[in-house]
Amino acid sequence: MSTPDVPRPVLGGTRAYVVWIAAVTAYSIAVLQRTTMGVAGLEATERFGASATIVSSFVVLQLAVYALCQIPAGLLLDRYGSRVTLVAGALLMGAGQLLMSQTETVGVAMVARIILGAGDALTFSSAVRLVPAWFPASRVPILTQLTGILGQVGQIASAVPFVAVLTVAGWGTAFSSAAAVSAVAALLALLVVRASPPGLPRPRVKQDLTRIPLVLARIIRHPSTQLGFFTHFTAGFTGIAFSMMWGYPYLTAGEGLSRPAASAVMTVLVVVAVVGGPLIGALTQRHPLRRSTLVLLIVATIVVPLLALVLWPGPAPIWLLIVLVSGFSIGGPGSNIGFDFPRTDLARHRLGTATGVVIMGGFIGGLTSILLIGVVLDLLRPEGNYDLEAFRLAFAVQLPLLAIGVAGMLITRRNLRRRMAARGSQVPPWRDVWRSGRWRRL
Repeated sequence: MSTPDVPRPVLGGTRAYVVWIAAVTAYSIAVLQRTTMGVAGLEATERFGASATIVSSFVVLQLAVYALCQIPAGLLLDRYGSRVTLVAGALLMGAGQLLMSQTETVGVAMVARIILGAGDALTFSSAVRLVPAWFPASRVPILTQLTGILGQVGQIASAVPFVAVLTVAGWGTAFSSAAAVSAVAALLALLVVRASPPGLPRPRVKQDLTRIPLVLARIIRHPSTQLGFFTHFTAGFTGIAFSMMWGYPYLTAGEGLSRPAASAVMTVLVVVAVVGGPLIGALTQRHPLRRSTLVLLIVATIVVPLLALVLWPGPAPIWLLIVLVSGFSIGGPGSNIGFDFPRTDLARHRLGTATGVVIMGGFIGGLTSILLIGVVLDLLRPEGNYDLEAFRLAFAVQLPLLAIGVAGMLITRRNLRRRMAARGSQVPPWRDVWRSGRWRRL
């Protein structure tokens, strides 16, 4: 007597979108937590009686922990699934913000940012991992872009309501309120998120501790992971440095904008990404062999206005500031293309770890940029009276970092092309492009 076939779950239904929306909400709340110090940087110098270098080290430390925790976070994600890691991440971030709300000591504040960075490291990769688990492959590029874009709503929350609470009620109330919001994210993930659809078993990875270094080495050495890393680094780090630390101080103390005007400019980071991100996702889906070329064009939209800003005589016109912030903003969706390279060339049960490696790219660049800008500001204005000239010279340190990123992209792209050409006969029919030589347009 034959056993009836169990129907395969249909991907992309209503429940898939409910799970995805819950994950995006948790990620947007994580973005709120990570960017609070960026809009409170000037208040932090007063509260802790510290220089720009010390205050920027709060964010640098947070980003360093975030970047260093990506591989352990990926291993945990591969082992336990997105629900566990999303809940754990939200609880850690809430604890970090609660600690920050109560302290006036630099050392304790650094511990708070370490805790927050560890929780943040568990969040985005968990949300991204749910997309290929719950949706068909044809929707993955666009939904991956939307995950990153919609999550940036949290940046608006830090630039507008958080700043309002900080101004009216003070430091303690603002940061404790942020901690409460993070607790809501943990509850939402616990109740709604599932790692995979019902009836579709989630691939479980039993980590052999003795083999972890070998597995990591294989993932890191893979050209698709390396290209993803440099893609995320090059397109993403300027927006990270601007949104998480130096954008708001630059607009207010450097360009002389009022707080409402600076908040409005900061929201452009989100608005442009919301508009441009789906277009980038659609282009990635339609032209998968031109993904890296698309990223290089996006990087040009960052380099040109940044160079113009550094060379501009006197205060920049508002249109140039909007163009600059728009370039930083579109770099976010551009950096998300980095996740697509390992997704199409690595085993599914290794994507959590590979995603963590890719995420490290942008945030290593971001923390390097934040730290260098702070160091240059203190060298130029050791008394702490930062002006427009100091900010522009400090922002110029990002140009050589962009050059390093572009070089890394070109080198790793060449290596990936060689690998793809060597195994062209094993490529699935839907990507049968080697005979025509179209793989060269990757």
